[in-house]
Amino acid sequence: MTAPHLRDRYLQDSINTASPGKLLLMLYDRLVLDLMKGEEALRTDAREESNERLTHAQEIVLELRTSLDVDAWSGAPALANLYGWMLTELIGANIGRDADRVAACRALVEPLRDAWREAAAAAVAG
Repeated sequence: MTAPHLRDRYLQDSINTASPGKLLLMLYDRLVLDLMKGEEALRTDAREESNERLTHAQEIVLELRTSLDVDAWSGAPALANLYGWMLTELIGANIGRDADRVAACRALVEPLRDAWREAAAAAVAG
């Protein structure tokens, strides 16, 4: 097997064996990366890369939204609304090539990711 195939297999195995909390963090980490790279690509007028990154970020937000159980806890409906707003912003940012809108989404996502990371760590420790 070639190195890229081994890497892809390792990544797929990591995803398939991840706990729900770990999988959520993986999604958030990738979302932050896509937002950072998408914003940077918009600022440097790298149109193809910005579109690719922002489209992938939209897919992640959509997955987060559709997998959210809005009946699981009282804050879930507000989080679902935030995901909906973010999806709209990312689509608008991609169409309008607006890096500031992407930055605003990232400013919301990073604290959420950090909060989920703390919750996952507390659940493992607890």
